[in-house]
Amino acid sequence: MRIIAVDFDGTLCENEWPEIGKPNQIVIKELIKQQADGAKLILWTCREGDRLQAAVTWCLEHGLKFDAVNDNLEENKVLFGKRRKVYKVCLLYTSDAADDTPCVD
Repeated sequence: MRIIAVDFDGTLCENEWPEIGKPNQIVIKELIKQQADGAKLILWTCREGDRLQAAVTWCLEHGLKFDAVNDNLEENKVLFGKRRKVYKVCLLYTSDAADDTPCVD
């Protein structure tokens, strides 16, 4: 199973924190394609509360429905327990601050 964790501000959209910036259509289209090909998607962001809900809603409006938000996939919680470290089990983590290398522990 391929797991892709992606940041919101500066990755899925331009970084206009605390507002939501313009969509990064290249990244969005690729994630939709990857999910259609079987990848699991995790939204991994520092947003919380109302700002997190606004980001999730924005993603849905742009065709992205995440398998998990700021959490590991349910099936990986069974295997590895509840952990904050999503990179323990993901294939790729992409963020405006990351170099998009495969996740390793």
